[in-house]
Amino acid sequence: MEFTLKPQSTAEVSEIVTEDNTAIKFASGTAPVYATPALVGLMENAAVHAVGSQLPEGYGTVGISMNVKHLSATPIGLTVTAKATLTAQDRRKLTFKVEAFDTAGAVGEAVHERFIIESAPFLAKAEGKKK
Repeated sequence: MEFTLKPQSTAEVSEIVTEDNTAIKFASGTAPVYATPALVGLMENAAVHAVGSQLPEGYGTVGISMNVKHLSATPIGLTVTAKATLTAQDRRKLTFKVEAFDTAGAVGEAVHERFIIESAPFLAKAEGKKK
């Protein structure tokens, strides 16, 4: 199946920094600030939303790479927003530029790649690992 997605498709997603998404909670550090793993998840979520509505029923995307820089710490109580922009498509491979920020400025940046999958066969193959 051919997929032609709208170039420069974008989406933004946000979340408030709480004790549940700090470096302490994720065991990725000892400071009560927004965790890098939480930032990566937020960035992926933005990319999913940037193209998800353009895919036919039964299809989705999965992350295949993330080159991320966590530029600034965000304390509990502030909101972090990630904006993903589709910058390239090579058949099923999608490349996104992702920027993240809080009220004080830039928090992170990334180049993120995702792959378009047909959900049912993808899940069946993953479940097959249990055998």
